[in-house]
Amino acid sequence: MPPPAPAVGGFGGEVPEGYRSGFACFVGRPNVGKSTLTNALVGQKIVITSDKPQTTRTVVRGILHRPDGQLVLVDTPGLHRPRTLLGERLNDLVKTTWAEVDVVAVCFPADEKIGPGDTFLVNELAKVRRTTKIAVVTKTDLATPERIAEHLLDIVELGRSTGTEWAEIVPVSSVAGDQIDLLAELLVALMPEGPALYPDGDLTDAPEEVLAAELIREAALDGVRDELPHSIAVVVEEMGLREDRPADRPLLDIHANVYVERDSQKGIMIGRKGARLRQVGTVARQQIEALLGTPVYLDLHVKVAKDWQRDPRQLRKLGF
Repeated sequence: MPPPAPAVGGFGGEVPEGYRSGFACFVGRPNVGKSTLTNALVGQKIVITSDKPQTTRTVVRGILHRPDGQLVLVDTPGLHRPRTLLGERLNDLVKTTWAEVDVVAVCFPADEKIGPGDTFLVNELAKVRRTTKIAVVTKTDLATPERIAEHLLDIVELGRSTGTEWAEIVPVSSVAGDQIDLLAELLVALMPEGPALYPDGDLTDAPEEVLAAELIREAALDGVRDELPHSIAVVVEEMGLREDRPADRPLLDIHANVYVERDSQKGIMIGRKGARLRQVGTVARQQIEALLGTPVYLDLHVKVAKDWQRDPRQLRKLGF
């Protein structure tokens, strides 16, 4: 997954001695804290988070700048037993990503025991021979010190039983900020020496349209349950600064469609007299404005794409 090639000496000019740069990806079962950890390391929200499993559907790269190196963090969908064509494609995306990065960090939440899903994932990862692997114990704020110690021993045993050699095992809490700096330091130390891969100040390489669509989907996910979260997809159809506005009063126009799979879901998404869709629009607009630093006019419409998770043609249309 090569980024744009930097000029000789890196984007920052002369490369300091010992400067390192490279890619690390977070993998794990759905809802183990990968996206929250990515945001904590970058220091700003660049990927969406939700308590709904399998929220992440795209590979978004966050960029951490340090005096000793640059770390490109790749947030991936949760590896899971797929029930749809979308699920199969997301799993393929994970496996393609971890074969292309310098370090794979497997996330194990401290408040959950090691399960069959973890064993399956680590067994699959063991087939990738050349990539360095580390284990990250997430959500330590939700577990006692005794439980965390037990969890660490279980991860050591999992590595032994699968033939996986952990370069590091690090407990962290993204919410409390515990050991986030230590994790960053350890990851940078595992990167190859080389120049910066992205300009100083860049926090992600995701297009603004993708970021906006993801923030709209995050707002749409809030408060829905059953199968509806998996049925929601968002596509930004148009996005651009409104013409004839003074330079000191810009307005970003965004026109987006929220797709669901059935007419009944469309009614739920719109809500009584459009109340729910207005709430989604308000929350999403505020998040987009905070990320992009520009006032936003957001125009949302809900459309039905019947059974899109299982339809190859619909998946292509929706960007999968």
